[in-house]
Amino acid sequence: MRRNLHLLIIDPQNDFCDLPAAYLPDNPVGGGKMAAALPVPGAHADMLRVADLINRGGAGIEAISITLDSHHRLDIAHPGFWTTAAGNEVTPFTQISAAEVRAGSYLPRLPAALPRVLHYLDRLEAAGRYRLMVWPVHCEIGSWGHNVHADVRAAYNRWEEQTLRSVGKVSKGSNPWTEHYSAVQAEVPDPDDVLTQSNQAFLDSLVKADCIYIAGEAGSHCVKATTEHIANHFGPENMGKLVLVTDCMSPVSGFEEQYREFIADMAARGARIANAADVLLELSQ
Repeated sequence: MRRNLHLLIIDPQNDFCDLPAAYLPDNPVGGGKMAAALPVPGAHADMLRVADLINRGGAGIEAISITLDSHHRLDIAHPGFWTTAAGNEVTPFTQISAAEVRAGSYLPRLPAALPRVLHYLDRLEAAGRYRLMVWPVHCEIGSWGHNVHADVRAAYNRWEEQTLRSVGKVSKGSNPWTEHYSAVQAEVPDPDDVLTQSNQAFLDSLVKADCIYIAGEAGSHCVKATTEHIANHFGPENMGKLVLVTDCMSPVSGFEEQYREFIADMAARGARIANAADVLLELSQ
């Protein structure tokens, strides 16, 4: 009996990839080349391995899903949302706490947003998963950086044509008032926005699988958050379905320890750890 093997590729987008020059198109506005906004070291090589996995093992894959980080330029986790007490810009990779906002060290540029921001930060910190991080503007909806890595898209396009099945696409992050690392739900769901709440249809599509191979970027953030939410939903009895393909994911620089702890935690909970070569063997059986 054919096994239901599901490949989940988290945020395989240009803005997260350390792309070589040949992959960078000309910038028609301002000249020069396009550049990734938040390149993860090793991500380009990861994506080449993902593409090879699909090209060589696609006949054994029952379903492919990709998630797409999808942001507006003005977002609570982007620099343009914030100002310092002195009126200066807030630089990327700044962490902001509720206490610092209450002290006036950092403030939303829109003064009327202050109560909502403080409510968000209080709830975020109470959850204990993350503190607010200001990232470079990335995966802006409609931008080149939002697009999928060229080799991965070419590979799954061939798979779609050969199998007559479409790749499932899950968008996340379009609500500018909450961080949304996980494809399952935002860090602080907005009761007025169903897109930030638990994505039950996505979870239902995964639970049907006999095995879910997880790849993508970044291992320290969106892969981590998505996998943790899936694991919590699946429970101990289904943890063995999850396979982390660790040579098809990499952490953001400076967050290597967070990534290692995530891998160790998932293994301890019953997920399998594999590499692309292992997965290719399984897909070929």
